[in-house]
Amino acid sequence: MTFQKNFSLRNLNTFGIDAKAAQYASFTSVAELQALLQMPALNKEKVLVLGGGSNILFTQDFDGTVLHNKIQGIAITEENAEFALVQSGGGVLWHDLVLFSIENELAGIENLSLIPGTVGAAPLQNIGAYGVELKDVFFSLEAVHIFTGEVKHFAAEACGFGYRESVFKKELKGQYVVTHVTLKLSKTAIFNTSYGAIKDTLTNMQVKEITLKALSDAVIQIRRSKLPDPAVIGNAGSFFKNPEISAKTFADLKFRYPDIPSYPAPDNKVKVPAGWLIERCGWKGQKRNNHGVHADQALVLVNYGGALGHQIRSLAYEIIASVKETFGITLMPEVNIL
Repeated sequence: MTFQKNFSLRNLNTFGIDAKAAQYASFTSVAELQALLQMPALNKEKVLVLGGGSNILFTQDFDGTVLHNKIQGIAITEENAEFALVQSGGGVLWHDLVLFSIENELAGIENLSLIPGTVGAAPLQNIGAYGVELKDVFFSLEAVHIFTGEVKHFAAEACGFGYRESVFKKELKGQYVVTHVTLKLSKTAIFNTSYGAIKDTLTNMQVKEITLKALSDAVIQIRRSKLPDPAVIGNAGSFFKNPEISAKTFADLKFRYPDIPSYPAPDNKVKVPAGWLIERCGWKGQKRNNHGVHADQALVLVNYGGALGHQIRSLAYEIIASVKETFGITLMPEVNIL
């Protein structure tokens, strides 16, 4: 194993930003990762772990080492009449894990179909879509400590899951590499069709009996109609989190904007779609030379080709300021900005 110097990350981030890493190496097993972490050439204070690169915006070169997680493998490790534990390597594409679950008639992540990125990144931000979050089916994960090389197992309660949050984005940020994730999936499906346009899409698809595959296909159809393909237009999907506000704040906004959409959130809060707020401020479809806001989904910032990361970051900050001025709500980026 050797490090590659001055390595272009353009093909390792879905924004297609041509940033460079001082060093790069990939690993396909825990043993390879541990060996890399022991190499004298690696500065453990400057390590960035990449999977699919679908949730990151590079605004400059990375003056450290990028470690690329390529650990593969999906397997049912334990099961009974009701549930199955499914373990996946951190380098597996998330959607491949969804397809595996559907093929094996295991329910719980069909609403998370077509989310970009890898399995190892999923627990870091507790990925979610269409009324389902990873924490709903999460069982445990295995991670390697960057500074000691020790393997540690984290149960759900140790991960500190919140809305697009986990302990790995806060107090343990930059300390662990997630190598394997285990989910607890059900053999009895309880279909969640109440969020977004799922019901209408199933109707338009003329689905007479809902199945795991039918629900997954509906979600895929919705996502493809709303979100641009990163292979065609550089983007990282939803750039901002949907803000959660107090019931009183929402009531005030509802009085001013009767058409404002909402969804219930924990702790008596209300979740408001960030895309609606951004669109209402007039940002949808705005273009700045080679970057801008997607014409079909205001929540997505795009690189039309050749944009620099700091340009997209500046646009994001303008949007945040605009929404704050109009609605009194501060948007938070879902994408990691480096």
